[in-house]
Amino acid sequence: MKLAGIGAVLFDMDGTLVDSDAAVERAWERWAAEYAADPAAALAIAHGRPADQTIRWLLPALDDTTVAAAAARQLALQYDDLSDVTATPGAHELLATLARLGLPWAVVTSADARLAEARLGAAGIVAPVLVTVEDVSVGKPDPEGYLRAAALLDVPVARCLVVEDAEVGLRAGRSAGALTAALKGLDGDLRLDDLAQLARQLESAPTPR
Repeated sequence: MKLAGIGAVLFDMDGTLVDSDAAVERAWERWAAEYAADPAAALAIAHGRPADQTIRWLLPALDDTTVAAAAARQLALQYDDLSDVTATPGAHELLATLARLGLPWAVVTSADARLAEARLGAAGIVAPVLVTVEDVSVGKPDPEGYLRAAALLDVPVARCLVVEDAEVGLRAGRSAGALTAALKGLDGDLRLDDLAQLARQLESAPTPR
């Protein structure tokens, strides 16, 4: 994959910039117990998706009002659970590299603003541009979030690199027309072991501005 033309990097949050997998799983397990849902089924599909999408799949008989309340409850279970939330390996190194190269970046997440700011803060990360589930009409795998982030950065989406650790997010990036970098053994235009690997590759092929 050629990185010389990259004009911006668009990150997913949970599992990509922020290691919050344990907190996410705890919240879904507690929520499933409250709503008599299968926790294993929830965890199998929840990662990277807005809560309401997961809930509609798990409990299709719920009406829109009940789904909204259930999604709000699921997020509430996550707000104060930050005890083991940290930056992912290589995250700070990569962000420092982007700063040196003058490359803008954004975070596009299926969390709401309160949760995103809490988790990014716990990881010691301040996003210059943050697109949350509250900023879009349709969540991942729809490309709206990544298209919005590219527009806010004023970079053509075709020159953006989407970094994701979930297939639903990679689908969103591809649908937006961006290049993709995939973590956790997933398939993208670029496969990453961690974010430090991307930092090294960008350093070796700096983007002309």
